[in-house]
Amino acid sequence: MRTDDFDYNLPEELIAQAPAEPRDSCRLLVLHRGEPLATTGDVVPLDAGGSVEHRHFYDIIDYLEPGDLLVANETRVMPARLIGRKAKTGGVAETLLLNRREDIDPLGHVWECLVSPGKRLKPGAVIEYRAGGPHAPESAPVVLAGEVVDFVPDSRGGRLVRFTPMGENAAGAPRTLDEAIHAAGHVPLPPYITDYEGDPEKYQTVYAMNEEHSAAAPTAGLHFTPELIERIKAKGVGWATVELEVGIDTFRLVEEDDPTEHVMHTERYHVPQEVVDAVHVTKAAGHRVIAVGTTAVRSLESAWETDAPASEPAVTARRFEDAADSAAVTGTGDIVERADATTNLYLMPGSTYHVVDALITNFHVPRSTLMMLVSALATREQIMDAYEQAVAERYRFFSFGDAMFIE
Repeated sequence: MRTDDFDYNLPEELIAQAPAEPRDSCRLLVLHRGEPLATTGDVVPLDAGGSVEHRHFYDIIDYLEPGDLLVANETRVMPARLIGRKAKTGGVAETLLLNRREDIDPLGHVWECLVSPGKRLKPGAVIEYRAGGPHAPESAPVVLAGEVVDFVPDSRGGRLVRFTPMGENAAGAPRTLDEAIHAAGHVPLPPYITDYEGDPEKYQTVYAMNEEHSAAAPTAGLHFTPELIERIKAKGVGWATVELEVGIDTFRLVEEDDPTEHVMHTERYHVPQEVVDAVHVTKAAGHRVIAVGTTAVRSLESAWETDAPASEPAVTARRFEDAADSAAVTGTGDIVERADATTNLYLMPGSTYHVVDALITNFHVPRSTLMMLVSALATREQIMDAYEQAVAERYRFFSFGDAMFIE
């Protein structure tokens, strides 16, 4: 297996620059992993086995069965993109907040960041950020200062930055750090979205939590509307949420020729006991656990404890029941609660899914770990065939693009 195996040709004009309106009107490619369906209408057999259908996202309800469980990532994107000027030279500097480093500063003022221009931002450099963000006039007050304190090992452009809030808030009290970040920052869009000037709330899911923890959105969830969620629940389908704080790996490509040599960064995640209980009830009744997005997959599969006693019946994922390390074969392993845990789980062809039976996802960047994750749930050949169909049918790709349901 080579990284090139997960590459494909994508015309630049198919990279979506704005979300569908309404959210659930985007297109939906349904990948059936099993035997090809009868060829009627938009059902197309794949050379690699299985078949695809071409629908719209609001049709997702047709593929959900009463008793199924949808699990979504409720994380909210923080205004993590800061554009300021270096205190000594006035040069423009961009900072993307990634992780609070409370192990270094318990008060949370030190962050792991991605900075640009990286070569010029060495320890000791100070950046000043004004209210209003990147378009703030020179007359706008400085609300936040950041001092580069160290490099981040094995991270191109990675720095540890100590932030200090400046000035007072509207109530006349000293600004907190969060208030300063909100005054200066804005929600970061992926680098391939270059023309979007619309509502930044469109880059948040409608079910996102109030607290802001992520550097990027769990984009498979962007297609849901409150009305669609209510229709899904009314059909008897369960709805549960986990949280995975999406970090920089969502933007990174695999640069190594051998994908097994790629190092995943760690991300914080939470799988509450009520989700564990819902998974057990769903599996025991013979229904499916369906992840909304790859971050929900990583949360659920990271909560798999290999040494835990197997439940009765054993929790297994469809099509992986006979895997050598499945709970049905080994007699051990179960999903367990995770609170404030970290994961660097890296799923690729050959990995075993233990919890997730099906996946709602977007179309992913070539040569990315996400291409490998979806190829572990289906097969690499099925995924590449489906992507070829999507390009031919002029689907819209990446964060603001169309969706896929792997069932």
